[in-house]
Amino acid sequence: MSDPNQSRPDVHIPVLADEVVRLLAPRAGETYADCTAGRGGHAARMSQAIGAGGTVVLNDLDEGCLDAARLAVESAGSGARVVGFRGNFADLPRRMAEGGLAADMVLADLGFSSTQMDDAARGFSFMREGPLDMRLDASRGETAADLVNALPEAELAGIILDYGEERLARAVARKLVAERDRSPIETTSRLAEIIRSVVGVAGSGRIDPATRTFQALRIAVNDELGNLESLLESVERGAMLRRGGSVAGGWLAGGARIGIISFHSLEDRIVKRAFARMCESGLARALTRKPVEATEDEVGMNRRSRSARLRVIELM
Repeated sequence: MSDPNQSRPDVHIPVLADEVVRLLAPRAGETYADCTAGRGGHAARMSQAIGAGGTVVLNDLDEGCLDAARLAVESAGSGARVVGFRGNFADLPRRMAEGGLAADMVLADLGFSSTQMDDAARGFSFMREGPLDMRLDASRGETAADLVNALPEAELAGIILDYGEERLARAVARKLVAERDRSPIETTSRLAEIIRSVVGVAGSGRIDPATRTFQALRIAVNDELGNLESLLESVERGAMLRRGGSVAGGWLAGGARIGIISFHSLEDRIVKRAFARMCESGLARALTRKPVEATEDEVGMNRRSRSARLRVIELM
């Protein structure tokens, strides 16, 4: 008898799943592109709607997530074709166009999976002792430790202020430079301890004082906002190609629905402005007048959903 736990997809709760299905409105035979496949929760739901004649395009930087997402879609039993790409979602439009794939629906869930956050070796969380890494793609690029130990104080303060919106950014940067002169800052716990010594200790109901600086470093390490802007520019270019009657080289089908789930104000502002620009120029129409948020029931079941914001447009 086979082990029931073998090759079994991890338990995963996708945020705003019902709202995503309702607003992206999948139809049989369509193509769904998941820019950040994660553990495959959204993709599995969408695959059931598009059925055996449809195609699910999965993209993720994390090979483990990509494998889990493929398994989740296949386990959903829809029979949909699955195409996988490992890489930055900013490159997905080009790779789809080169592969002759045109998406009817696109989703980018900009949050991190609990698997990534809970893995101490990845260095994302100040709640767990681990190396100060924070790279989504651990095979390349600078780590958070590289930035913290090498950047000039002014540049470090700018990152913490701009990407973390930390009001004490200069003081935090000053303290980090002083501490790294004593010995390199190489672990999540030491970084968190240094930040807390400046910002203070969280009281009941408050976020941890290290939260904003950790967010800032993670964004900088992975160029998260730059990649988001690149994806949105590709959506706009794809919409312009369609409006101009060009199909060659396009990665978006006519009338494609585009959904972005953001988790902090920096991301949401970028999405809001890009979507507004496309709507004002007649390239798209908004399917959400304001961002869709999780219900109290969903937040009760999945705390990760409490800061999620979903915006959706439909290309004209």
